[in-house]
Amino acid sequence: MPPEDEQRGCTIRLKVVPGSSRSAIAGWLGERLKVRVAAPPEAGKANEAVRRLLAEALGVPPRQVAIIAGESTPEKTVLISGVSAEQAARRLPR
Repeated sequence: MPPEDEQRGCTIRLKVVPGSSRSAIAGWLGERLKVRVAAPPEAGKANEAVRRLLAEALGVPPRQVAIIAGESTPEKTVLISGVSAEQAARRLPR
């Protein structure tokens, strides 16, 4: 499922792979955007890396990317404030 519009921005469902050799957006894996981050899954490091990577890809400050579900699991949902689903879809790899 691609990005979905919400009242404050859009949501994106993710599949996160922490501890990868490098951080990158791998593309869509079914209904989730696959994201690899080099940070380990401890003390919130991987979550912070996800926020920064998505913020950079979408051209927004990291404070506009919030993990709203799945904070301690690989399957997460993020809310990007101030970005429409259409804008996010154009800026993310297909």
